[in-house]
Amino acid sequence: MAKSSFKQEHDLAKRSAESARIREKYPDRIPVIVEKAERSDIPNIDKKKYLVPADLTVGQFVYVIRKRIKLSAEKAIFIFVDNVLPPTGAIMSAIYEEKKHEDGFLYVTYSGENTFGQ
Repeated sequence: MAKSSFKQEHDLAKRSAESARIREKYPDRIPVIVEKAERSDIPNIDKKKYLVPADLTVGQFVYVIRKRIKLSAEKAIFIFVDNVLPPTGAIMSAIYEEKKHEDGFLYVTYSGENTFGQ
């Protein structure tokens, strides 16, 4: 996976301040950055930043992403957190606590293929 373009466009201090402000204002939500895998042939997503309800499952979040990129039902989509495919039944808040970046955001990458063979 390539380095996150969001991380390249915004320095650590700015990202950390933004995530802290978001978490303070919306304590029941998780700040998530969604980016497409570098070599994926799947459409680009229209926005990168999401405020996800803490009790949303990974599977429900995948559905949100599918809707945003207008992906047809017969096309597969995989999401990765830290290059790992999270279980679809996992709660986003648990994934956040385990995998959040030092800047306070959870980085999710999506792809049309299971690029890590898991």
